[in-house]
Amino acid sequence: MPRVSILLTCYNHIKYLPIAFQSILDQTFQDYEIIALDDGSTDGTRQWLESQNHPRLKLIFNESNLGTYGTLNVGLQAAQGEYIAVFNDDDVWLPTKLEQQIALLDSNPQIGLVHTDGYFIDGEGQERHDSPLGFDFPRTETGDILLALIYANSIIASAVLARRECFDQLGGFNPGYFGSGDWEMWYRIAEHWQVGYLAEPLTLYRVHGANASHKLDRIWRDDLKLRTWISPRIDSYKNRFPESELTRARAHNLACLGTVQALTGDPQSARSSYRESLRFDPTRWKSRARILATYLPQKLFRKLL
Repeated sequence: MPRVSILLTCYNHIKYLPIAFQSILDQTFQDYEIIALDDGSTDGTRQWLESQNHPRLKLIFNESNLGTYGTLNVGLQAAQGEYIAVFNDDDVWLPTKLEQQIALLDSNPQIGLVHTDGYFIDGEGQERHDSPLGFDFPRTETGDILLALIYANSIIASAVLARRECFDQLGGFNPGYFGSGDWEMWYRIAEHWQVGYLAEPLTLYRVHGANASHKLDRIWRDDLKLRTWISPRIDSYKNRFPESELTRARAHNLACLGTVQALTGDPQSARSSYRESLRFDPTRWKSRARILATYLPQKLFRKLL
């Protein structure tokens, strides 16, 4: 039985798939299985995968296009490893990624997942020195990072190695999400386990024109669902974090909820969320300004953000 199951999600990235696959083969830690999950690609991905002669490669082809998280759940059902790695077919791992993550997990049973530092690359594999998705490569400390995950998704999916036990206890990914299901999954894990972080850049996230992260309308719908789901959970953390930290986190989550409500065409609910955010933190001047902005046409509100 392999120690690591690598869930290699594939969808119409044949240009990048061989590079991603080779970065798996180049890992210094070799006790793994590769479960290649093709979600209905039409660009030759299936044929390329079928041509690979690797004894630890399992192929699962889905013709109905389940989406990222439904596809990952199929992979979880097939996985036999003690640890689960998620790897997108357009990203790249550096050779010691799995080795270092295994060492951290083996020595810290309280850690449920460990992620690494990294950087963004372009379609040609060159490092990006800007913030192409509007944020820096996500980083955390090792420890209890649950509140940090309220502020933003601080974990890149391809940077993660998680215990299979986490998925066995909490269930798999929520297939109702388009692009934020990994954020929701890491959040659920962080509610019950600590999160480990390796400060070495071992994961390269490729940014190109076909990234799902560019489909903003669907991402905003995801954020609306996620922020609504998080709000009632915060009260249950009262014995875990200082009240001042919880108050700021509540205010932030409500302000973010207000913004995605406005972005998705519900300005009345947005104003209510912004006002509730200000009740917890009256110093949030952006929330005051955005209450006024919700009275503007939706297209203008989007431009003002």
